[in-house]
Amino acid sequence: MGFTKALKCRECSREYPVEPIYVCEFCFGPLEAVYDYDGIKKVLTRETIAARPRTLWRYKELLPIGGEPQVGLDSGFSPLIKADNLARILGVKELYIKDDTVMHPTLSFKDRVVSVALTKAKEFGFDTVACASTGNLAHSVSALGARAGLKRFVFIPASLEKSKITASVVYEPNLIAVDGNYDDVNRLCSEIANKHRWAFVNINIRPFYAEGSKTMGFEILDQLGWQAPDHVVVPCASGSLLTKVWKSFKEAHKIGLINDLHTKVYAAQATGCSPIAAAIKSGADVIRPVKPDTIAKSLAIGNPADGYYATAVVRETGGYGEHVSDAEIIDAIKLLAATEGIFAETAGGVTLAAARRLIEAGKIDKNGSTVICITGNGLKTQEALAGHTGEVHHIKPNLASFEDVLARIGR
Repeated sequence: MGFTKALKCRECSREYPVEPIYVCEFCFGPLEAVYDYDGIKKVLTRETIAARPRTLWRYKELLPIGGEPQVGLDSGFSPLIKADNLARILGVKELYIKDDTVMHPTLSFKDRVVSVALTKAKEFGFDTVACASTGNLAHSVSALGARAGLKRFVFIPASLEKSKITASVVYEPNLIAVDGNYDDVNRLCSEIANKHRWAFVNINIRPFYAEGSKTMGFEILDQLGWQAPDHVVVPCASGSLLTKVWKSFKEAHKIGLINDLHTKVYAAQATGCSPIAAAIKSGADVIRPVKPDTIAKSLAIGNPADGYYATAVVRETGGYGEHVSDAEIIDAIKLLAATEGIFAETAGGVTLAAARRLIEAGKIDKNGSTVICITGNGLKTQEALAGHTGEVHHIKPNLASFEDVLARIGR
């Protein structure tokens, strides 16, 4: 048996049974899993965790499943890299990259949330799973759903990068390309979810799905020797990842895995789709929807479901929000690759570029410890770098031709 007590409305606090529902029937607020923390504290210790396999499931008591994990058994525990080369350039003392470009079957953090969502879908007895996606979620539902033996319907904006479409269709889901942006796709999926008894991971299974993001936060603490960083910079699309990283930090503190919690949380977005960062910077209480226009398509959610809660976390922790241009995104992708050997997708470029701005503006203390969350692999968004990378040196198959190039390079 798991330790999930109920689903609780994030607005009015009304509680519901653990079922595939996601909206409060009284105030229409979103539902969230709540746990028996006293029970968890008795069984989950640093020593217990250390003895388990290095996957996202080593923190299973703090995830909303009723039995043993069923999906994504080898996902998670991505590297936390001490980025000394990049730290010198940014002028900070202690910098880490949480590198979710690797250690996941589909090379993004979405394998975390989908592992939890599909495990829960199987517990509920669903035979069909579905999602609305800007790309990475489509890959994960397609791949992990195939391995789990589930039927899959995946809905994406038709304008998605070709490489991302290929990375979904190869797993042979029912891939539906919709004329419109992500918000249009999501509205359609809400209608479909009301008609068909499918497990839509980011609709009727959302309260369970979203909890999977906490594993990124648990891993950061675990890999820092159960010490919370001073600062953590998180990319925002719906805003859910940011809220769940913070929730994981608070839960770890609540059950005694960490002794001190002082982390400031920062939201990173692209200027072409920055409703969360804009609200934070202006001090607004309302998230104003926008029409996305950015190369960071995986973050292109103009009406973010968790935007209000993300801004609340940033303000609670004393953090800030920043948005960056497409040019800055490309420069940051190249900088991360050239300094630390990590090839991030456009969302990663957003996070690093925003962190750089926050450091330069004095929002992030240069003498503190900072973690930058990189959520997906650059192989997914190679189109964004077209025309922006270094030249290729073509030579004849002889030494003289090579020496000519070497002389031009100036070595």
